[in-house]
Amino acid sequence: MRPPFSSALLIPLLTGLASAQALPAPPPTAREEVTDDYHGTPITDPFRWLEGDEKGELTDRVGAWTDAQNAYTRKILDELPGRAAVEARLKELMTVGRVGAPVQRRNRYFYRARRGDQNQSPLYLREGREGKARTLIDPNALDEKGLISLDWFSPSHDGELLAFGLSRAGDENTTLHVLEVSSGKWLADTIPNKVGGADWLPGGKAFFYSPLGDVKDPYSRKIRYHVLGTHPREDKTLYEQHSTTWGPFAYPCPQGRWLILGYFTSTRTNDLWVCDLDAWHATGKLVKTVISEGPDAQGYGPVEGDTLFLRTTEGASNGQVLAINLHDPKDRRVLIPERKDFVIRSVDLARGMLVVTGLCKACSRIERYSLDGKALGVVELPGIGSASISVERDRLEAYLSFTSYNTPRSVYRLDLGTNERSLWARAEVKVDPSTVEVRQVSYPSKDGTSVTMFLVHKKGLTLDGNNPTLLYGYGGFRIPLTPGFRSTLFPWFEAGGVYAVANLRGGGEYGDAWHKAGTLGNKQNVFDDFIAAAEYLIKTKVTRPERLAIAGGSNGGLLTGAVMVQRPKLFRAVISSVPLLDMLRYQRFLMARFWVPEYGSAEKKEQFDFLRAYSPYHNVKKGVAYPALFLKAGENDSRVHPLHARKFAALVQSATSGDRPVLLWVDRQAGHGQGKPLALRIRDAADQRMFLLWQLGMLKPQ
Repeated sequence: MRPPFSSALLIPLLTGLASAQALPAPPPTAREEVTDDYHGTPITDPFRWLEGDEKGELTDRVGAWTDAQNAYTRKILDELPGRAAVEARLKELMTVGRVGAPVQRRNRYFYRARRGDQNQSPLYLREGREGKARTLIDPNALDEKGLISLDWFSPSHDGELLAFGLSRAGDENTTLHVLEVSSGKWLADTIPNKVGGADWLPGGKAFFYSPLGDVKDPYSRKIRYHVLGTHPREDKTLYEQHSTTWGPFAYPCPQGRWLILGYFTSTRTNDLWVCDLDAWHATGKLVKTVISEGPDAQGYGPVEGDTLFLRTTEGASNGQVLAINLHDPKDRRVLIPERKDFVIRSVDLARGMLVVTGLCKACSRIERYSLDGKALGVVELPGIGSASISVERDRLEAYLSFTSYNTPRSVYRLDLGTNERSLWARAEVKVDPSTVEVRQVSYPSKDGTSVTMFLVHKKGLTLDGNNPTLLYGYGGFRIPLTPGFRSTLFPWFEAGGVYAVANLRGGGEYGDAWHKAGTLGNKQNVFDDFIAAAEYLIKTKVTRPERLAIAGGSNGGLLTGAVMVQRPKLFRAVISSVPLLDMLRYQRFLMARFWVPEYGSAEKKEQFDFLRAYSPYHNVKKGVAYPALFLKAGENDSRVHPLHARKFAALVQSATSGDRPVLLWVDRQAGHGQGKPLALRIRDAADQRMFLLWQLGMLKPQ
């Protein structure tokens, strides 16, 4: 351990009057080289021991090293001048309420809402639309530290029963419980083992659910059938899948006749079957009839009567909707064809109507159709932004959730027949959203592909090439980055900061082809798109490299790590949260084999070549002056192993020739980011903000 140091040592660096020699060196890390042979190519790993034991479990030695790194990071970030004021302002902005759109069951409305001072969002019930709210599930009352979170909830068709999932400290190891809604009584039915949800059969006596087949094996999942009042060991297994994929799902139609059963074969494809539940109950044998098997596409959709309305990307990169006869799935027709200007992402059923949600230029668009495919018009949104809709098949009453960069999340009651809407709930925010402006720009990537990007900043801001700018990206798994309100960004805007969000290939903003253009051997396109975004911001005099920071998490952490080592002079600071960084070994840990269809695996020679070419951990070079780096990970992360952040921190600390800090924070009470209590969310937000203010020259000496 090194001697303690005073915050006074930091002041010269923070004011830009001296070099970072004022900063103490990070804790030392022992190099213990291990060399592997990849298809005839030797690769040496100097910090393999930071993975833990052979199974990736934390060892005492790694724990002690992590504690030292955490202490180093805390000492630096906690003593930056002005932190108390930043924390106070962020706390004010984060302690605002939030309400979600209700799920309707007959005359009952189930919804989540959180007061500003609560760690987790309770689940409430209203009897009737204007009824008095009653608390059904309050995770805050279950754990005084706020570490228990409500992961999901599912009311029965009549609203009399509620299945819900609870997990602790972000580990996502969800346990299913059942509540009797009228009495508030928790039933004895408890099912552990990372249960992903519950789909009720009519009558509320039974449901289908999907647990791990073995808690120690993240690749084994089942579809099981549970009858209320019985022990889970008596539950029937309808289907079991053990492979490196996302794992099966099943949902019954409301009438209880048909079961739609799906099997993900990769991150972008799935097989789909239909099962006759009447025949299953009579014979005990589940017979699967193929709806779609083997195509490079995804399909999913609701059932009405004997018809499946299937949203699919088969033969339609932007999606189309098929009407399929479940008695004979080969009997099908295109109901809503693919369009170039509209990416169809989901289809839902309201009374006598299909509600289709999708994207147009990375913003939400919702359209209505009759059950025979006749267009009934768009759902008018409050503006350009992100929207979701909660509908029920037996009514035209729906609830619309909408947000944008300058619009707080708002929930509207919507009449799908008349398109009339009225505000149902909106959390009060302690900022003036009208003070910022939003615009969308397009820029060419390295290969000429046009990419869009949102720019958000204070109205009237002069873009003179000197604006501190935070560029954010993701670019993977068909996930789109669409506009959303963040009150905590407003101090950034007030200080003259710019926030930029790039819609990179690999995401879902522009359809399946856009996603595929950023996967496997095409992954470098994602990094090129992000680098081109930074170059555009510099070329158009939004900012300059010394005032440009980048941030991303999970797959976005891989993104920021990759572009940092590829173009170290392009950025001043990098935030990489819960990142993937060792792309030659990532698939060996936790649930990462699920992602092999997205990234590939070094176990295959042709995939090793492109993974080695961009893997951030394997492209760090000794003697390069790297940007300031802040790495964040969660010790309980069940998705991305914290070993990535540990090893990368050690390597960059030992390799960089520059004077900028390399900080690591491994949260011992967190996972991939979900379920954190308010106090920890405030701390994390303050850490990131202080790091950016420090590195982009926005701090003032105290």
